[in-house]
Amino acid sequence: MADDTENTEQTTPESDAVDAAKAAAADAEKALEAVQAEAAAELPSDEPVGAPAAPSTSAGAAAEPQGAGTRPNRRKVREGIVVSDDMTSTVVVAVIERVRHPRYGKTVQRTKKLYVHDAEDTAKVGDRVRVQETRPLSKLKRWRLTEVVERAR
Repeated sequence: MADDTENTEQTTPESDAVDAAKAAAADAEKALEAVQAEAAAELPSDEPVGAPAAPSTSAGAAAEPQGAGTRPNRRKVREGIVVSDDMTSTVVVAVIERVRHPRYGKTVQRTKKLYVHDAEDTAKVGDRVRVQETRPLSKLKRWRLTEVVERAR
């Protein structure tokens, strides 16, 4: 009989693996909660203070925004100079990007021309404008004018 009690007290390798997996899942869940709490503390929230955050149950739910009917704006915003306004409701904006050369480390300027939708034809050549990424509007237009930052002199 003593042998039977010893067998029930011993753990099998399968049960050890299950226990280790459960412990790892619990640790991962605690780490996720800590990261979410830290992110919520860093970003200003539209929700009232003290409102509980909705727990996420899956990876798809975690990617969804938590606001009511709002989503975070992930569209790119660039600032550049208008180089052409010959087309109707379209301007060409040159955006200068400064990057470090991967090998030599020197700062290099890269210029990219963006075709921008300007519905009111407000931007003129030489204006400094702010543009925002949008859905494809034509073959080349993927940006829209948000504001004219500075008029040309």
